[in-house]
Amino acid sequence: MILGVLLKKELLQLKRNVFLPKLLIAFPILVMLVMPWVMQMDVKNIRLTVVDQDHSSLSQRLQSHLRASDYFVVADPYPDYTLASAAMDRDEVDVIVSVPRHFEKNLLTGNIRPILIEANGVNAMKGQMGLQYVMQSLHSTLAEIQMEQGLPSQEVKLQIQNRYNETGNAMHYMLPAIMIIVILLVCGFLPSLSIVMEKEDGTIEMMNVTPIKPMDFILAKLIPYMIAGELIFLEAMLLTGWIYGLWPIQGWAALWAIVPASLLFIIVMSAFSLCIANVSSTLQQAVLLMFFFLMNFMLLSGILTPIASMPEGFRFITYVLPPRYFIEIMRSVYLKGTSIAEQWPNYVALLGIALFFILLAIKTYHKQN
Repeated sequence: MILGVLLKKELLQLKRNVFLPKLLIAFPILVMLVMPWVMQMDVKNIRLTVVDQDHSSLSQRLQSHLRASDYFVVADPYPDYTLASAAMDRDEVDVIVSVPRHFEKNLLTGNIRPILIEANGVNAMKGQMGLQYVMQSLHSTLAEIQMEQGLPSQEVKLQIQNRYNETGNAMHYMLPAIMIIVILLVCGFLPSLSIVMEKEDGTIEMMNVTPIKPMDFILAKLIPYMIAGELIFLEAMLLTGWIYGLWPIQGWAALWAIVPASLLFIIVMSAFSLCIANVSSTLQQAVLLMFFFLMNFMLLSGILTPIASMPEGFRFITYVLPPRYFIEIMRSVYLKGTSIAEQWPNYVALLGIALFFILLAIKTYHKQN
């Protein structure tokens, strides 16, 4: 009898809650509509270019087969390897296939020279899968040509190189992402919870009757978590280096590129968390809302899966997600040794998003006198 009364009370509370029933319905719908598209293991839209030094019908056929694959976006061939390598440095190319001079002639005479395949190792998953797809395509095409020409079947050697991540270690690709996830969780939840807990305790009412300005209130909430977030981030960097041996290529000099980016990202997440707190009336509501957004940040920002493999509509959405810009900076600085000058569009994007969320947090904070 008592259990029935308590269950009725809980169900009535759930029914009268304006926010929770809507979230319970919308959350699984969103997860089932988004996750199957963005969490695919197949890597697509691999940007590939060919350095054709042979200029033969065979090299043209190899390029034609690569273009026919659904996995590649094949750019126009570069006249020499230096230009293709520079394009990879600018992150315009994921895989370079170099066909050596006189390759067709040597194939017919049995004196086969290896084909060089170089992959961008900054994105370990995309680079390794791209290598596998290229190798399968080349082996299949060359075996087909040997059969047509009546040549003895012999395997063509492929010379594999992983640029920026020579061992192709997936951990080196994921560790910067894990550091970002730490900041997402810490700076995403703590600032929001601090305000909502004051609302539930009633202590924020004392603040509301003071002449304090919304800007001062938001900055007072923002700055301590900005400092705490940066200390936590630096701690994660040290642990990543000492335990896993992953230090930025430029060593301590890389801090000039990493620290400003991390500060901007911490401000973004802390200010966004304050916006969530301003529109939440209970602790439960704030936690569920923040969890809803953080999960989408992790799924859609390239932290876990390559953005290029997502459908075009989802790729467009990623431009408004802050982690997209920070993960590009982190992986580029750690594995390529890039500088602020080379990554300035990502810094500008983070700065703009940070200012937007600070202003939004100030605007959404309403004193109830």
